[in-house]
Amino acid sequence: MEVECIPFKETGYFSQLICDYLDQKKDLSPFFYRYPVPENFAAQIREKAANYPKANRSVLVESLKKQYYNVEVSKGTQKNMDALSKETTFTVVTGHQLNLFTGPLYFLYKIVSTINLAKKLNKEHPDNHFVPVYWMATEDHDFDEINYFNLHGKKIHWNKKASGAVGRLSTEGLDEVYEIFVSELGNLGLTDRLKELFKKAYLEHSNLTGATRYLANALFGNQGLVIVDGDDVELKKLLVPYAKKDILDHTPYEKISETINALSNVSSDYNIQVNPREINYFYLKDDLRERIILKKGKYHVINTHIDFSQEELVKELESHPERFSPNVVARPLYQEVILPNLCYIGGGGELAYWLELKPYFDELGVTFPMLMLRNSVLLITEKQCEKVEKMGLKVPHLFMKQHSLINKKIRGISNIDIDFTPQKKLLEEQFKDMYELAEKTDKSFLGAVKAQEVKQKKGLDNLEKRLLRAQKRKLKDHVVRLTELQNELFPNKSLQERQLNFSEMYLQMGDELIPLLLDTLNPFSKDFTILKHK
Repeated sequence: MEVECIPFKETGYFSQLICDYLDQKKDLSPFFYRYPVPENFAAQIREKAANYPKANRSVLVESLKKQYYNVEVSKGTQKNMDALSKETTFTVVTGHQLNLFTGPLYFLYKIVSTINLAKKLNKEHPDNHFVPVYWMATEDHDFDEINYFNLHGKKIHWNKKASGAVGRLSTEGLDEVYEIFVSELGNLGLTDRLKELFKKAYLEHSNLTGATRYLANALFGNQGLVIVDGDDVELKKLLVPYAKKDILDHTPYEKISETINALSNVSSDYNIQVNPREINYFYLKDDLRERIILKKGKYHVINTHIDFSQEELVKELESHPERFSPNVVARPLYQEVILPNLCYIGGGGELAYWLELKPYFDELGVTFPMLMLRNSVLLITEKQCEKVEKMGLKVPHLFMKQHSLINKKIRGISNIDIDFTPQKKLLEEQFKDMYELAEKTDKSFLGAVKAQEVKQKKGLDNLEKRLLRAQKRKLKDHVVRLTELQNELFPNKSLQERQLNFSEMYLQMGDELIPLLLDTLNPFSKDFTILKHK
């Protein structure tokens, strides 16, 4: 296995905001707390230890025991859950939706980054213990985002009418998806493990929460991963005072709106990831998860006939906290309230919305976590490596826009020079004399000279493009092979990790896939990682 790295900013796939964050741009300092470098964790540990209530730790440990009831727990996970009862134990966390069969590849990279960070911290701070946590987004309700995964360029899709929190969805009907999956896999040597994983996860568990916990545990349980489900009545009780601040006082709406304005003032290139609402909670019950809004003096659950007075709503919140579900703005706070957490590991989009939240955390007295960009990876198979080498390509070339890559390749292999830069420079020298002549005789002639120069340069540009097109036709075989290779590595002109399911790479690499990621990925890296399987 060969490892190569390129800076995130050079890939062309990461926003200006994230690139500036990785560079620790001074203007961004008000929007994060401590940057995730090894030397900053000691202070984060001290602060979290001082601000994390002992009572919350006890509730967390008891809830995890209930959540793992009847779940086969690895020794590493059991050790980590037991350790969470101690005040010297802290977590590092990633979160993800309950995508069918993990969804895109980066599900693996998120969790590997989290596990590897915990390992490094355990070495650096032997007096403490660090637990990697996967927070399941069981209360999300956007079923269309999670009900499929891609395999061999095809979408394996779960057709089902769904409403409410996805974690509570019945797995009924997934036997049909299993049959489609098995058919697509065929009878290759490495398919049995994948079939078994899908079958045990989705056909032997009654809901999507149970299925996802099984799958993540099967893939990473031996690494001590602890999986948390926030759809838990005891954990929700800890959220009640913060939910009141949100619903009754609109604290996050005010603070986050101010932060968004401040971020926009830093750079107009920063895209706002999420906008707060006046109330950032849903009402959750059975197959129902709908927003709470203030309407005509009542707290109304949209698309229902449910209304509460303020007194009734407070009573409902205190009596049934499990019926109140935080949205994307309130969920990060919930996570940091219930966990002794130091760092959140996420993708670029996630970090972008976390950067909107710090003043809101400050207002409520909750320690803001360190924010770490997860590892990103391009996996190149043995056959693809051979193609790259035969074409004389460098890996960074593959990240170029396709037309630019093709043009570069054609210029490189053409037996004629398609670069008219020397001719353009000669033209500029010729017109320099004409400008000097016009200055000495008639300055009004300068405009005509300029127009003629522009016209002739444009003519050279057009000739260069026509020659390039002619060479592309002549070297069509090279263009086709190059296009096919890049489309394999960047399906749908997107990063591989955002499109492919892990099963596709498992068929190439087998059981060495996850150990390889654990061995090679460094959570502190500021580079995009390319792994060439040779």
